[in-house]
Amino acid sequence: MRKFNRARKTDATPGASVNHDVIPVSCSNDDRLLLTMMAGDVSYTGWSSCRYSREIRPACRYGGQNKPVGPVMMHSSLFVFDIETVPDIDVLPQLTGETAPDPETGRKMLEDYHLEITSGRNGFPRQPFHKVVAISFLRATIQRDGDLEMYEIEELRSGGDLTSEEKDLVNGFFAYCGKLYPRLVSFNGRGFDLPVLKYRAMKHGVTARWLHQASNKWENYTSRYAPNWHCDLAEVLSDYGASARTKMNEVCAALDLPGKTGVDGSKVSDMFDNGEIDGIRRYCETDVLNTYLLYLRHALHTGLTDHDGYNHAINLTVGWLEERAGDIPAYQEFLDAWRASSGGSFNVL
Repeated sequence: MRKFNRARKTDATPGASVNHDVIPVSCSNDDRLLLTMMAGDVSYTGWSSCRYSREIRPACRYGGQNKPVGPVMMHSSLFVFDIETVPDIDVLPQLTGETAPDPETGRKMLEDYHLEITSGRNGFPRQPFHKVVAISFLRATIQRDGDLEMYEIEELRSGGDLTSEEKDLVNGFFAYCGKLYPRLVSFNGRGFDLPVLKYRAMKHGVTARWLHQASNKWENYTSRYAPNWHCDLAEVLSDYGASARTKMNEVCAALDLPGKTGVDGSKVSDMFDNGEIDGIRRYCETDVLNTYLLYLRHALHTGLTDHDGYNHAINLTVGWLEERAGDIPAYQEFLDAWRASSGGSFNVL
C-alpha cells in the first residue's frame, strides 16, 4: 500500500514561514508578489508591484498569456457537516401577525403560510425560518502523495452539548471552521445547511468573515463551481442540475451504503419536543458518516484518490467506529447496517 506523507511547511519567500495549507507559486517577471492570504490562523501579507496595477493582491497562478487564474489553496483537512433544525415558530407574530398556542400548532401555521405563498406547492419552511438544534461534523486530515489525496478520520461529533443554545452552536461552527480553513463537504449544504447557518448567524450577530473572503470569483467558499472549497455532493453528483437531483438515502442505496438508520428528518421536531437532543445529535452524526462515505467514493471516481487511498480511508473509518460502538449504540447500529448493505465488505474495493 502506498504511504502518504503528511504535508510539511515550506517557505514562499525568504524569511516567510508559510503554513502548508497554502502553496505559493512564482509569478511573472512583470510582477513582484508576496502572498496575501489567510490560511488557518496564520496571515501572510506583502506588496504587489505591477506595471498594470498598484493594488495589493494575493499570489496567484498564471495561465495562458500571463493571465491570473486564481490563488493556490491546498486544504489540509476535510470538514463534513450536517445540521438538524426545527421550524422557528417565534417568527409568526412578525410574519403573520398571529401567535401560536403551542409548538405543533405553530408549525402547522408556518406550513400553511408557505403553502399559501407557493400556491399549495410546498409547505416546507424557507431557510430563514429554521432553528438549528444540532450541528454535527466529521474532520479528516488530507495527506498528499503527488496529485493523490488520502483521508484519515480524526473526529466525529456534534458541536456544543445537550444544553447548548442555538447561538452557541452557530458561533462554534463558524469559529471552528475559521481556524481550520477546511474543504467543506456536505449533501445539499449549499442549498440548505449553509444558508440556514448564515441566516441564524445574522440573527445572533455571529461573524464569519472567512466564509466570504475571496481573491477571485472562482476559488472560494461561496462559488458554486469550486468543489475543492465546498463540495456539495447533491450539486456535484447531479452535474449542477443537468441530471435529476437525488436524495442522499437514494444514492446510498445505489452504492450499497447504509443510509438512514432508525431516524429520519421528519421525526426531528417530535424528538426535540420530547427533549431527545442526544438522539437528534446521534442521528445527525450518522448522516455525516453517510456523506463522508459518499465523498470517498466520489474522490475515487474523480481521481482525487486511488484504490489504496480509498480502502485505507474506509478501514480507518470502520476501526474508528468499532472502537466507540460499545459506548454509542447509534455507531453500532450504523456498523451493522453498513455490514449488511455491503455484504460484509464495508465497501472495500
